[in-house]
Amino acid sequence: MAIDELLDEHEQSERVLQWLRQNALGLIGGIALGLGAIGGWKWWQHRTAQEQLAEADRYSLAVEAIDAGQADAPELTASLKPGMLSTLAALELAKSQAVAGESDAAIATLRGVSAADPALRAVIEQRLARLLIDNEQAAEAVKLVSSDESTSGLEVLGDAHHALGDEEAARTSYEKALAKMDVGSPLRRLLELKLTEVGGVPAEDEAQS
Repeated sequence: MAIDELLDEHEQSERVLQWLRQNALGLIGGIALGLGAIGGWKWWQHRTAQEQLAEADRYSLAVEAIDAGQADAPELTASLKPGMLSTLAALELAKSQAVAGESDAAIATLRGVSAADPALRAVIEQRLARLLIDNEQAAEAVKLVSSDESTSGLEVLGDAHHALGDEEAARTSYEKALAKMDVGSPLRRLLELKLTEVGGVPAEDEAQS
């Protein structure tokens, strides 16, 4: 190997060493930050998983208390963090209260539930509307589900109008619900009976007459 080439290699090595000396602190700091970020991410994942498991345990305790009819069931349900589990527990609690004849408590429970998911929120509002109808608050039930265009929502709206004595509005709601309902649905016959009760005629009966 030529002397010039050896000198060039030696010079290149010296330049690399010099660069490393000048930037060593930055390199070490960057590595430390990277390792710290990885460690922090793993710690956060572990902590999140632990919190989710703990919340699931609290949910199980609340549901067990609801099923057993324990006096502290509402308190255990209210202690859950806002989210899907707390919503499901509240729905179960309201159902239990309604079955026990505690309609006011069930209404209060459902009023306190908030859900970001539109489908779940519709279920909450429909259940609340049914309780309001049974509790002679049909006018409020109409307001609650007036914008719900689902089959079940329209049926509840028809029930509310019927409770208020507005048979025409009830017929309109039942007819819309039937138009959306599958022909083979086991609930169709009940809805047809409701329509007949308010002076309407199911489409099948109209076709036969």
